[in-house]
Amino acid sequence: MKKDDLKGLVAFPIIVLIGALVALAGSQGGSVFAGWPVFAICVGLAFLVQWVVFVPSYLAQTEKFFDITGSLTYIGVTVLAALLSKNVDARALLLMALVVIWAIRLGTFLFRRVHRVGKDGRFDEIKPSFPRFLNVWTVQGLWVAFTAAAAWAAITSGARKEIDAFAILGAILWLIGFAIEATADAQKNAFSANAANKGKFIRTGLWARSRHPNYFGEILLWVGVALIALPVLQGWQLFTLISPVFVALLLIKVSGIPLLEERADKKWGGQPEYEAYKKNTPVLVPKL
Repeated sequence: MKKDDLKGLVAFPIIVLIGALVALAGSQGGSVFAGWPVFAICVGLAFLVQWVVFVPSYLAQTEKFFDITGSLTYIGVTVLAALLSKNVDARALLLMALVVIWAIRLGTFLFRRVHRVGKDGRFDEIKPSFPRFLNVWTVQGLWVAFTAAAAWAAITSGARKEIDAFAILGAILWLIGFAIEATADAQKNAFSANAANKGKFIRTGLWARSRHPNYFGEILLWVGVALIALPVLQGWQLFTLISPVFVALLLIKVSGIPLLEERADKKWGGQPEYEAYKKNTPVLVPKL
């Protein structure tokens, strides 16, 4: 067995255990359905959906349904959380709407991109390995659960509060982050669709102010979600406020920026224009 495959086998139960701990923490003081905490049901479904879709994806050796599965999981599980919870109020409905809108926009964008390009290069070495490919889908389950944890905890919480300053400020941050992410994605999509830009890197629009403005927008909008959720979280539910921190760490240190920076360095490294762009443009937070 290859070393990477062995690492995959070892990592799998650890990832699931982390998900179980998140489910336990977020369930405190929350709604219950058929004897089960609604929050825990949501976390379990986040993993289960990924594993179900993994099977045909592995057999067909395709990653084309990876991103859309994640987005549909956000949408379906978040709506289910609201449907199964008691006394759903304006704050819960606001959180549900923000998560669903974000997931529809991003999922549609990623699904179209991978079908236009034909593949996602990140999966080339991973797909043939059962444990590594399974782990990628399992990590996506954890990604969904961790990212939406604050929203789900607030939606399912037994505590309810009217819309307040936290909700208003959080909604404003979400709107700003959503606008930045959507604009950055649209600008890069238009750049890539132009045949004259083949083999070039984007450095216009928001991309002139940050090398990864879409990631900055994503982190900002999840901070907004956490702020909206904060007033109705209690006890161990407060642990779910780690969700924007998890998003930031994953994008900055693990699967986002490091992979894209490495690929960009291999493709354009050494070219004066690229080196100048890299030197003068912040990696994440846009310069004014």
